[in-house]
Amino acid sequence: MINVTKTEMPDITKYEEMLRDIWDSAWFTNDGKYVQLLEKKLAAYLRVRHVSAITNATIALQILYKALNFEGEVITTPFTFAATTTSLLWEKLTPVFADIDASTFNISPESIKQRISEKTSAILAVHVYGNPCDVEALAKIGKKYHVPVIYDAAHAFGVEYDHTSVLSYGDASVLSFHATKLFNTAEGGAIITENHELDALVKQLRNFGITGEEDSVAAGTNGKMSEIHAALGVLNIDETEERIEKRKKLYNQYKNNLEHISGITFQQIIASKYNYAYMPILFENRKIRDAVFHALIKTGVKSRKYFYPLITDQTFMKNIEHNQTPIAERISDGILCLPLFSTLLSSTVHTISDTIKDAVHAIK
Repeated sequence: MINVTKTEMPDITKYEEMLRDIWDSAWFTNDGKYVQLLEKKLAAYLRVRHVSAITNATIALQILYKALNFEGEVITTPFTFAATTTSLLWEKLTPVFADIDASTFNISPESIKQRISEKTSAILAVHVYGNPCDVEALAKIGKKYHVPVIYDAAHAFGVEYDHTSVLSYGDASVLSFHATKLFNTAEGGAIITENHELDALVKQLRNFGITGEEDSVAAGTNGKMSEIHAALGVLNIDETEERIEKRKKLYNQYKNNLEHISGITFQQIIASKYNYAYMPILFENRKIRDAVFHALIKTGVKSRKYFYPLITDQTFMKNIEHNQTPIAERISDGILCLPLFSTLLSSTVHTISDTIKDAVHAIK
């Protein structure tokens, strides 16, 4: 089975050398040298000021909510992975769902304006598939209503908007380094901010709020990344640019193969530098999308209906009131992410494309 993604891995012999060093030091966690090295390399690669490595992106979001004193309602998108919303619920926050833009698939600034109220404490936007949100419009809304804007940037590693790291916008951003991501540490994440005071607080909160051997200044949590995970990241970051270039070629091959098929459209990318982390295509309706999904399964290809169903249609949301988001619903019904990873063969992309063409023509 060809899966929708495949973990990007470095040379195992180089990793073994780092593991031996970790074994010899017996320092497995608590801000060790590989965590510090990873944070330094990430800051340089991403061109941002402050990076805090965290055990995973979900915990990173929750730490950020605490650091910024979120309470009450947070405006967010229903077209996202579950953790964007469940992290809010775990912190007793109320998600308020805005609709999305039909072209970029990102949260709509106009819909945010319709949802904002005196109960709104923050805006949590998502750079869907790594495509930048309308960061300038969101900044204006945040300033006008005096609410912080943070970004779930799980997909946006290395992405730039207007030749500036997209992670430098807003009050802070959260990255995911899960094994399925373009850049990974097997499990992991990071909080990115340009604010020195916020970064210092985040680093306290990820370590129980401890400031010394005899005191904790805040009710923190255990969000520390281990040395074993950080070492994997230290190696992976050196290969990221090469992997992006390989993904770019495959992404463009898909587009060239599929863009002439009636009823298939693509996400409008507004990045000045994109990372090609995903290959989403949009069909006219759920019937055609599902027919293609099953046709691919028969040929040994596992695509993914990512994100379907919407967050608001999932079981854990059944007792939570929410606004209607018709554009998000339409995109969710037609979306399909195709296999994309740096070791995917060009010949496989050609076969997948032919299967999609045949399936679409058959149902029409």
